Amino acid sequence: MGRDVSTRTFTGEDRRHYRERVQRCLDALGTMLAEDCFSFPRQQMGLEIELNLADRAGLPAMRNAEVLEKIDDPAFTLELGQHNLELNVPPRELAGDHTLGLERDLRALLGVADAKAQDAGASLVMIGVLPTLRPEHFDRRWLSHNPRYSLLNDQIVAARGEELVLSLEGAPLPGRDAERLLSRSESILPEAACTSVQLHLQVAPEDFAAHWNAAQCLAGVQVAIAANSPFLLGRALWHETRIPLFQQATDTRPQELQNQGVRPRVWFGERWITSIFDLFEENVRYFPALLPETGDEDPVDVLGSGGTPRMTELRLHNGTVWRWNRPVYDVVAGVPHLRIENRVLPAGPTVLDTLANAAFFYGAQRALSSMERPLWTQMSFQAAEENLYAGARHGMNAQLYWPGIGWVPPDELVLRRLLPLAHEGLRDCGVSDEARERYLGVIEARCLAGRTGALWQREVVAGLEERGAGREGALAGMLARYVERMHEGEPVHTWSV
Repeated sequence: MGRDVSTRTFTGEDRRHYRERVQRCLDALGTMLAEDCFSFPRQQMGLEIELNLADRAGLPAMRNAEVLEKIDDPAFTLELGQHNLELNVPPRELAGDHTLGLERDLRALLGVADAKAQDAGASLVMIGVLPTLRPEHFDRRWLSHNPRYSLLNDQIVAARGEELVLSLEGAPLPGRDAERLLSRSESILPEAACTSVQLHLQVAPEDFAAHWNAAQCLAGVQVAIAANSPFLLGRALWHETRIPLFQQATDTRPQELQNQGVRPRVWFGERWITSIFDLFEENVRYFPALLPETGDEDPVDVLGSGGTPRMTELRLHNGTVWRWNRPVYDVVAGVPHLRIENRVLPAGPTVLDTLANAAFFYGAQRALSSMERPLWTQMSFQAAEENLYAGARHGMNAQLYWPGIGWVPPDELVLRRLLPLAHEGLRDCGVSDEARERYLGVIEARCLAGRTGALWQREVVAGLEERGAGREGALAGMLARYVERMHEGEPVHTWSV
């Protein structure tokens, strides 16, 4: 959500005033885009990693405030659930060897943080969904102690007017029937089960539409080859269960509004765009305010007097519409810029896997965004959305649509088409040969091995159950092995079952 909010109750007047102020932000943004007011000195990348806390039995450790105090590093912040933390990595250049330096820094930072978390009886776990979560962990009392989370929870539950429903049918384990989940929650804490890696890329305003469209094309491939979230509440569900779970956990629509086709707040979108303005304008036009809190700035007046508007209301509203590729307006040291926040990837399994996923995204996106005949002129937007859900449900076993090929497994698509493009894109970004070969080599080996974090988790659980373990014991046993290998740091395609 980007900032703290008050705990007061909002009135109808608050909502009307907020709507007017958001429209003023849109007017100011349109002027800034027309007058080219944005900074773009060099291409920068940023990274956020959401983390789980687990105790020695592998269960969620509801101790994030205590752990955060022990870590004592501003790079770490609270997240929605008390078993969550978030690591925010300062932006750095994409070119050169900066990714290699980032890998070293992340390993050191997470190692120190985990050692301090151990003092509070917890371990840091990079995984898309903590497999040992139980329904009791979604009780409202486990919200993090920050007013913004309680307020967001209350606003979403009030807008929906009834319990949140989690309803999923999974991809079956080998030789088994498909498993189903039907669960209800009186809080939005199922969202806290969705721990992701968010990739940021600063782009020039005139290039934003091409970069966003390219990111949308890649979303299904990304989740298919990086899936790491196969279990929820004891059920084997989608390979990347985060995708449908996040949508259902924050759904403000009762069944009747879903039947009418009202848009969900976790949203892929509905069309290719020609400007970043399209996305902000859609967010304002389609989604009522969840947190209608206004600041004291009139952005049009600030812009007219030669200043840089903070766009407080627009940024707050944008933070409550969870696009899988989110547009971001930000101001650093008084200078405004635009970036894409790619939100489709799960956390983990290792730092090396995480940076390999990032390198693949940055490289392939760069190459696709600069093609003479754009890919999005050759495929429908609906096909890109269907790829996202197919990749999330079936992982490496999915069939994805790609122009010029037709239906193709994701590993074949990556090896034949997208990996060469990713190499080309990273070269164009000035990434060193050593970094490019290291990280894209992991993606190549993963596709050749056909092994994602989700597939490894599913195989280990199935194997433990075949040897007599119950589901809870199998999940705890798998997680213990997962954490051990996560700390060893070798990429997931090398993990033995």
